[in-house]
Amino acid sequence: MHGSGRGAKKKLDAEGHVALYVNFDTDKATIRPESEPTVAEVATLLRQNPTLRLAVQGHTDNAGTAAHNQPLSEARAGAVVAFLRAAGIAAERLQAAGFGQTQPLTANTTEAGRAQNRRVELVKR
Repeated sequence: MHGSGRGAKKKLDAEGHVALYVNFDTDKATIRPESEPTVAEVATLLRQNPTLRLAVQGHTDNAGTAAHNQPLSEARAGAVVAFLRAAGIAAERLQAAGFGQTQPLTANTTEAGRAQNRRVELVKR
């Protein structure tokens, strides 16, 4: 998610979801410092829209096994939720879930494709 919080809100209203590209180190669930402004933008969006509730859904590429990627995707979604909670967003407005490698946006045949599939999506609920 890049740009204004208003753009993300419009996409959430129109499509019900928006992809959030948050960088994590390989095999880790700690949000990298360069991605913190992106997640902070989500916190701002939530503060500006106090009735907005989000499902935070983690996804991985197909590197590694499904058994490994499932909990990794859950941990990454959880890291985004933890960041938002630390920014003052109430827990009841957020729900974390992981989908591992089961819902790719594009083919995992190139590094660019795998990078697109490593994402956290925000889904209006």
